[in-house]
Amino acid sequence: MMSISSTAFSNGGPIPRAHTCDGADQSPPLRFSGIPEGTKELALIVDDPDAPVGVFVHWVLYGLPPDVTSLPSGLPKDPTLAKPIRALQGVNDFRKTGYNGPCPPRGPAHRYFFKLYALDTQLNLPAGATKAVLLKAMEGHVLQEASLMGTYARA
Repeated sequence: MMSISSTAFSNGGPIPRAHTCDGADQSPPLRFSGIPEGTKELALIVDDPDAPVGVFVHWVLYGLPPDVTSLPSGLPKDPTLAKPIRALQGVNDFRKTGYNGPCPPRGPAHRYFFKLYALDTQLNLPAGATKAVLLKAMEGHVLQEASLMGTYARA
C-alpha cells in the first residue's frame, strides 16, 4: 500500500509556519513508500478544498521517477527541476510555478491535501501544466494513490 508522510507535520496535524505564506513558503519534506510495481511516473497535487472560491491548487508536480522516495524541504520553484530531483512543475492557482503554501483568509483552519499518484505510464507533459491538464492526462493510468492532510489557520 503506497503512503505519503512528512517529518514536518503528521496526518491531520498543523502545517508549520515555514511551509506557509506567513513563513518562508517552502515546500515541506515528504516521504513516499510502497510505490507499486509497474509505476513509471509519480505525480503530486496539493490543494485546499476549504477555500472560499472552491478547491484551490497549491502545487502541481509530475514526471517524478518511480524510484524517488522523498522530497527535501524547499524545492526550487522552477518549471523544470534537475536537482535535487528530476521533475516538472505546473502552474498553481496563485498563477505561479512550484509550491505556494497555505495562505487562507483569517478564520477556521483549512485542510491541505498532499495527493501522491503512481502512474503506469510516462505522461510526457510539458512543464507548466495545470491540475486539470494533469488529471486529464492521468485518466486510466493511476495504479494507486495516497494522501496526507495537514491543516493551517491564520489568527
